[in-house]
This record gives sequence, C-alpha cells and structure tokens, in this order.
Amino acid sequence: MKFSTSNITLCALFIASSAFNSTCHAFNYDLNKLTSTQNLVKAGDKYVTLLGQQVNVGEQAPQFKVVDKNFAPVTLQDFQGQTILISVVPSLDTGVCSIQTKRFNEEAAKLPENITILTISNDLPFAQKRFCDVEKVDAIKVLSDSVWRDFGASYGLLIKDMGLLTRAIFVIDNQGMIVYKELVANISQHPNYDKALAKVRYTAPVIVLDGESIKVQVEKETEK
Repeated sequence: MKFSTSNITLCALFIASSAFNSTCHAFNYDLNKLTSTQNLVKAGDKYVTLLGQQVNVGEQAPQFKVVDKNFAPVTLQDFQGQTILISVVPSLDTGVCSIQTKRFNEEAAKLPENITILTISNDLPFAQKRFCDVEKVDAIKVLSDSVWRDFGASYGLLIKDMGLLTRAIFVIDNQGMIVYKELVANISQHPNYDKALAKVRYTAPVIVLDGESIKVQVEKETEK
C-alpha cells in the first residue's frame, strides 16, 4: 500500500497532537468559550474548526505570551520596534514544519537586523530545543505556545480536538500593525515563502547599523 505525502504528514500530526495532549493538560482558556471558525483550513479533505479570535491585515497585532526553550516568558512587546515575521507550524517533528522552519532560519541570515523571525508551535520547549540543536536552527527564535495557548487563542489558530496550531504566516510592522497574513489552506501544504519574505523586506526598508539608519532601495511590491 502506498501513502501520499499529505497522508503521511497528517498521520504524523495526529501522533504529535496525541503526544502533546497526553503531556500538557493545563492552560488559561476555556475551549468552550473561545470563538470558533469553520471553512478556512482543511486537514486532508475535511475542514477543521479553528478556535480563538481571527485577526486581519490592517489591525493592531494582539499581544501574546509564549515561552522559550527554558520556559522563560516571551511576549510580543519584547520585539517592540522590530518588523516581525511569525511562522506558525503545527509540530516541528513533521516534514513540512521542519522544512518551513529550516527555510526561514536560512533566510534570516539574509535579512537586516531590524527584522526578527519567530517560529511558534505547540511543541513542548524540550522538543523544540532538541529540534533546534539537531537541525542547527539558531538564526530565528523558536517559541512554544504549549503553556498558556495565549498566542493560538489570540490569533484564532488553535485546531479544535488536536491541540495544535494551524499553519500560518504573519508579518507585523514596527508599529505593531498586521500587514500580511496567510492561513495555509491545508495544514499539510507549505506556505508561500517568497511572498511572505518579499512582504517583510518591503515592510522594513531601513537597516539599522551602529545606531545609524541606512536606506535600502526596495522595489514597490505589486499586489496581486
């Protein structure tokens, strides 16, 4: 019997969600009270229900609190003044999520220092640290929403009955506004890397070097 790549990914995500749910039971939100959204994202050929408040381009990015590999709290406010690309993945231990995270880690070296790339998942910090050590992911910040699920609830990304975050990309400018959002239509598919990277470069056209601002010429983005 042959299995498609998407089916293998979905099986891996199911295993990851089962492991996560059996390990972490406590969080701040009552799932029954969270806003639910259907018909936005599929797992395989079926729509999943997303829990939490959906956010849109042009809105102020909601604050959130996650943890780093040492379980130290990290908030959006910690990156004030930066242009931020947030790469959201269901689980680092699956193929597409691994590729997505490593791709943005590679691209981070090509970006000016006033751009920060975050990867957020519901993997436990122990698993994230292991992944980063093995895959040599060190140019981006990998953060966990497993403790409070505050990020997933605030951005409408928590997949009901799976305990995972749906795949998504956000770009937030240095004033805290959401300027780009992609909810990947199927969680087994890749995001549009090129479009997200073009947007973050266009949004932050100033490099800060030794306290001096140097203007970078950036071609005007063409909206399709």
